Amino acid sequence: MQTTSNRLLGKVVIVSGGAGGCGAAASRLFAREGAKIAIIDRNAEAARALASEIERHGGTAIGLGADVSNAEQVELAVALSRKRLGPANALFNHAGTLIVKPFLEVSESEWDWLMAVNVKSMYLMTRAVLPDMLSNGSGSIVCTSSISAHYATPGEVVYNASKGACQMFARAIAVEYRDRGIRSNAIAPGFIRTDHGLRELHDLAAMGVNASEADIAVQQGRLCEPEEVARAALFLLSDDASFVNGTELFVDNCFSAV
Repeated sequence: MQTTSNRLLGKVVIVSGGAGGCGAAASRLFAREGAKIAIIDRNAEAARALASEIERHGGTAIGLGADVSNAEQVELAVALSRKRLGPANALFNHAGTLIVKPFLEVSESEWDWLMAVNVKSMYLMTRAVLPDMLSNGSGSIVCTSSISAHYATPGEVVYNASKGACQMFARAIAVEYRDRGIRSNAIAPGFIRTDHGLRELHDLAAMGVNASEADIAVQQGRLCEPEEVARAALFLLSDDASFVNGTELFVDNCFSAV
């Protein structure tokens, strides 16, 4: 696989939710930049297929199936990654999902499920990977938050709350571990052209929210492409961002600026 600028050369990067959408775009990009990639996704078949694709193009990758909201499965997946690729230097906490429905129709089990997938997964993944980073004296973590951490949307109360937690989780990890060589940052994408993102727009429109592509164009010019999110994560994971720590990078084409 021909690399572009080798910004992750020699790194072992774990990508949670790495088999689809922005996660898949990141897995491919990180491999092109020289990293060995562990793709962890609840869709084990998709994770293995993407890893095989990366390998066919000259990269190094493994695909591992795991529910990243489950501690036992996370520990097993990270242990397998360590055994096959070595200890991780970088972690892209990307796995996530959403619920779009009126707040009073959200069940307690739905609240628990969304918080587990979006927030608990970051706790479990970071807890599993951080000891190796500390032993090495360095490491970089990027957590996928959202503009929804700052800008509330009707029908997305639980999602908004979960993404606020993701943003603060990344910042707090940075503060606690800065002096031990760990960087931790968040990215906050706007509306994205993925299956997940298009479903969000459909579900919001069904609730009467102005969420057509034309409406989004007014707010952020156009839909964000998955590769654009991946490139923001690449910057923060790489040594190019060696003095960037505890921050949140908006990937929203001015949504948050107007």
